[in-house]
Amino acid sequence: MRHYLLTISWVLTAFIAQSQQGTYQFAVLKYNGGGDYYANPTSVPNLVKFCNEQLKMNIAPEVPYVEVGSPDLFLYPFIHMTGHGNVVFSSSELDNLRTYLRSGGFLHIDDNYGMDQFIRVEIKKLFPDKELVELPFDHEIFHQKYDFNGLPKIHEHDGKRPQALAIIENGKILLLYTYETDLGDGWEDPEVHNDPPMKRLEALQMGANIVIYAFMKR
Repeated sequence: MRHYLLTISWVLTAFIAQSQQGTYQFAVLKYNGGGDYYANPTSVPNLVKFCNEQLKMNIAPEVPYVEVGSPDLFLYPFIHMTGHGNVVFSSSELDNLRTYLRSGGFLHIDDNYGMDQFIRVEIKKLFPDKELVELPFDHEIFHQKYDFNGLPKIHEHDGKRPQALAIIENGKILLLYTYETDLGDGWEDPEVHNDPPMKRLEALQMGANIVIYAFMKR
């Protein structure tokens, strides 16, 4: 319990310090299991640039990788996770990530096609007493700066509809899992996937909504 309270104090101190300096920094989650956590390297930097330009935020342009079990996790108010393959969290990594999320951090997981069967198992280990809940179209996350009728569909794979799934505690989203949408692909440099400009804009706007919600609910 003492360790938990000290961790919360550490998180709040880091977030307050960042706020006072006027700069936040996002990170990408580095995990074990063989999945390519490093997929879409231009995604989050482009989302940061979009938020800074369009929302007048002051997010640092550098986006580091941070390991699940690292104490550095608590330095970042917003962490993005993606990949195509296997994901494995150790017991200590689960404890660290769970404490981070319950201390005010926010994790956005974007399935890059192929992660789904693995990440759902790890999310269940992370919060065994909770279920992933699908967010309805009228949820506030879809209606921040930009209005959406649910998640935009950026890339097509299996003909499935996009879903925004969440772990919610005390009315607050701790973890957002976007499935069958490929938001991260839409954030990448235009030449990577050659997406139509409107699709890429939709992906960035939805990403910005997620960022606004994450900061508003922290």
